[in-house]
Amino acid sequence: MDKAPVVIGKFKQAVNDLGEFMQSQDLKARPDQVNNLKGDDARIQFVKRFKEVQRLQTQLDQYTDLTDEQREEIEEALPKEDRYAFRGAYLETAQRLKEQQGTPGGIVGPANLEVEQLDFEFVLFASALIDYDYIMKLIAKYSQQDPKKVKFSHEQLIGLIQSDAKFLDEREEITEYVRSLKVGEGLDEAAVQTGYEQFKAAKQAKEIEDLAQSHGLTNQSLTAFVDTILQLMVFDGEQLTDLLAPLDLHWRERRERELALMADLVPVLNKRAQGRVISGLIAYEQGSA
Repeated sequence: MDKAPVVIGKFKQAVNDLGEFMQSQDLKARPDQVNNLKGDDARIQFVKRFKEVQRLQTQLDQYTDLTDEQREEIEEALPKEDRYAFRGAYLETAQRLKEQQGTPGGIVGPANLEVEQLDFEFVLFASALIDYDYIMKLIAKYSQQDPKKVKFSHEQLIGLIQSDAKFLDEREEITEYVRSLKVGEGLDEAAVQTGYEQFKAAKQAKEIEDLAQSHGLTNQSLTAFVDTILQLMVFDGEQLTDLLAPLDLHWRERRERELALMADLVPVLNKRAQGRVISGLIAYEQGSA
């Protein structure tokens, strides 16, 4: 490994390159401006530049003998809160681009080949110190704070959650749950975990209820259909036919309704599968692209 001063120099240069890129897009070099990037090519360039910043930061984290002056130099180049916020913006942007990899027509033009070759290296954005239990403990500590002596805000807590790749599949739910809590409620860790599971279950139930209503199905039948798929991790086309049978549709209209339903349902199923592969679903993943 290079000596710490060399890596610090590279880190500062990478941060500077990121800032110059943002300015070239007529944006301030701030995390909240990443969503204003226009076009997939610009998003690809941001991913490349910030991934280099994070790679060097990860390398710097391995040095145990940094001086106070060196730590200040690193913090001055990219303050910790901004780094976490940029990490969150990176993960959101990278996930958006990753979903387009291998998708026919997902990205049009020269950016298509570039995004196909991108390695997002999510491992760089997953801390060994931050896991589900740690986050539940942190939420409990947030809840137990004295409202008059708040040590950390829900925005800081949310920023930490959104900056870690392990929570990509649940970041929306956990974020909404944290926003629903108040400082001073005094919830312990067990209450936080129970509350979150209930919150997530209610949100997922509402999601299926809304889909059922928009596609003219009963909530019970669509819920049973989704539950069966996730229990077996197998998609059965015959069960889809049975699901729509009560609508008494002509075969052509039934096919159109099947495709419309699956276009909405595939992202829901993949999210709930949490990285596991649902056998038989790939035909509809391609068809809904």
